[in-house]
Amino acid sequence: MKNIAVIGAGTMGNGIAHTFAQFNYNVHLIDISEAALQKGVTTITKNLDRMLAKEKISEADKTTTLNNITTFTAIKDSVKNMDLVVEAATENVALKSKIFKELDAICDAKTILATNTSSISITQIAAVTKRPEKVIGMHFMNPVPIMKLVEIIRGYNTTDEVMSEIVALSKKISKIPVEVNDYPGFVANRILMPMINESIETLYNGVAGVTEIDTVMKLGMAHPMGPLQLADFIGLDVCLSILNVMYDGFKNPKYAPCPLLVNMVNAGKLGVKSGEGFYDYTVSRKAETVAKMFV
Repeated sequence: MKNIAVIGAGTMGNGIAHTFAQFNYNVHLIDISEAALQKGVTTITKNLDRMLAKEKISEADKTTTLNNITTFTAIKDSVKNMDLVVEAATENVALKSKIFKELDAICDAKTILATNTSSISITQIAAVTKRPEKVIGMHFMNPVPIMKLVEIIRGYNTTDEVMSEIVALSKKISKIPVEVNDYPGFVANRILMPMINESIETLYNGVAGVTEIDTVMKLGMAHPMGPLQLADFIGLDVCLSILNVMYDGFKNPKYAPCPLLVNMVNAGKLGVKSGEGFYDYTVSRKAETVAKMFV
């Protein structure tokens, strides 16, 4: 594999593009918004600058990484001759299905189609294509350039050959691939999201405040970040979407989103990206918090 396309220039998409480009893959970064693409490249540049300041890369490495990325505002033509396409769009099954149907019609027969979904069934997404055997899940962790784990999720029809190729590719970009089965939330979010949801329930029920809940989990459980701060960083809308997928998939009330989470998302309080969630992020504080998270 040499040519990789990434659909979506948001937090996950630009991180995935950055990582592949840093390992000298030819990367096509695709988003329908030119502004989103510019913002994505700016984020990649800033993260490379942090790495440069810490002497983890050289100036030449930074230049090469950026030169390995080409941006596009349309899927047509930008995904031809690609060895792998990684979709990193919003966690919405209808949107992902639409993208995969389009990719299937345009991409070469050899192209493997991967989704960065954190909870949606790979089998369900693959079903809209005529190549379900070449569809697989690659769930990267945020921030992608730093976090080592990649959950590799096999759909019902994914072949052993495709699984082996993606596992090998993950290792080539210095990640640690872990194979998991195709059930809602997979492993990471099936365990993480109920913990976050229960933390929100604890706040909702008045057991303790935001800072107190996060402090207990950091000091008592050795978590590097409290669950409410982590929810802000992930995005409360993303947390809600994942919980809804798991609730719909398992029909188990333990996955039902806390009413406080639902209300906060409806009010536009989405965490770091909106400037306010469980914590208040002014312009200066937001920059400081995000910078610390990427160190």
